[in-house]
Amino acid sequence: MSYLVLARKWRPRRFSELVGQQHVVRALVNGIESGRLHHAFLFTGTRGVGKTTIARILAKTLNCERGVSADPCGVCSACADIDAGRFVDLLEIDAASRTKVDDTRELLDNVIYAPSRGRYKIYLIDEVHMLSTHSFNALLKTLEEPPPHVKFLLATTDPQKLPVTVLSRCLQFSLKRLERSEIEAQLQHILRAEDVSYEAAALSALARAADGSLRDGLSLLDQALAFGGGSVRGEDVLTMLGTIDRRALAALALALMAGNRGALRDELKRIGELSVDYAGLLAELLVLWHDVASRQVFGEGIESEIVDDATLLQLADGLSPEDVQLYYQMSLLARRDLDLAPDARTGFEMAMLRLLAFRPVGGEDTRPDPPAGAWTPTSATRAAPNPAPASMPAPAPASHPDAPGVSAWFDLLAGAELRGPALELARQLQPLEGEGARWKLALAPRLESLNSPFARRSLEDALRAAVGGDCRIEIVLRAQAGESLGERQARARGERVAAAEQSLLADPGLQSLTRELGARVVPGSLRVD
Repeated sequence: MSYLVLARKWRPRRFSELVGQQHVVRALVNGIESGRLHHAFLFTGTRGVGKTTIARILAKTLNCERGVSADPCGVCSACADIDAGRFVDLLEIDAASRTKVDDTRELLDNVIYAPSRGRYKIYLIDEVHMLSTHSFNALLKTLEEPPPHVKFLLATTDPQKLPVTVLSRCLQFSLKRLERSEIEAQLQHILRAEDVSYEAAALSALARAADGSLRDGLSLLDQALAFGGGSVRGEDVLTMLGTIDRRALAALALALMAGNRGALRDELKRIGELSVDYAGLLAELLVLWHDVASRQVFGEGIESEIVDDATLLQLADGLSPEDVQLYYQMSLLARRDLDLAPDARTGFEMAMLRLLAFRPVGGEDTRPDPPAGAWTPTSATRAAPNPAPASMPAPAPASHPDAPGVSAWFDLLAGAELRGPALELARQLQPLEGEGARWKLALAPRLESLNSPFARRSLEDALRAAVGGDCRIEIVLRAQAGESLGERQARARGERVAAAEQSLLADPGLQSLTRELGARVVPGSLRVD
């Protein structure tokens, strides 16, 4: 029982059957129809995009018994023999296995002889970059001035390794990686022709895994057919590829955005129970962060292949551009360092915990927005390190009256030495009730990750030292009606900046510069410590 794999069965036999590469087809067809054909062609591109296929079709157009044409008949003996790989005047050479100069010289000794059957003797050299330096030198003269009955068709995945002397003697065609939509459409066409049932989600997953190579996509399709018992189903394909459903990736991203430790734990546990390719999962997460950043910058025209539009919008609205850039960079580093982890699962989970731990928090910046196109430092570049314990700076007097006990809480923090997680937690707490050494405090649910046992214990220790005795705090998760210390300080800073700008604009010297020289104050450029 013989089975012809899909990659061979569905190999294009005419230019019209090629998927993609229209820029190459157009140039070759125009050259054939006008009779302006070069004697040496170089086809470059990644694996499985059609380099050898295009070379074989070109060989058929030159040797078809019905005449040189951009559309060979495909049924004459010459076309049939080329498709079967037995045409005597088409010499296919694997340069990876014939790298020695003696092999090249033996090959070139036969160049002077006329073709046995066809119009042209065609030398198809695959992976030509594997030839040795001496082999290239032996090839140069013949490649530059071959007999009129000889054509050279060279193919390589690594054109950078070719000597410039070879490149200058060839017409070079760079084949592009195929789009996912092109691969998916071809897989769908083949399955319909083969009368095989399939699910659209399965073809999307296969097209992503093909990574721009149609041949890889067809090989994966063969594997999926074997795995699924003759059908192509979404869950089977995801299991075979070691990937997860897109909804799980969306849930992971939303848990990170919300700082929801419980949801993140559940998702990591669910992923860990599957046979997952963690490097591929990080790659898809990188694509998701890219899509979120693009949506934030370019607007509604951006869609994602990873999550649906509603989830993409939710992530784009819920994360600041700085957060997305940080997540992308940290995910990129995690993918690079994955091989250094004890195992892939540990490396991936540690990356997710790192994303959660470094999730930016703090009060909003109340400075005026700069004009369009103006650059201002982000909160990350303005942040100063905390090398040593420091007393909490006393907040500036608020312009709004405080509720009873609020000022006492802020005064207590001002006398405490806080740093690290305890400092961040303290800046986000809003006092609800209490005095002295007993306090009930509110923390926004989205900031639940700050309330770690270590941060809570460190805060209580600092407060205990400040009051000189026992101190207890109770933290509840609820929407905040008043101000936290961080918000209070940010508002006070904004009020100082606004006052300073008004004072500066009233300065007679500045007004003179404005009138005489056209000077202006850029909104948001003033900094007040």
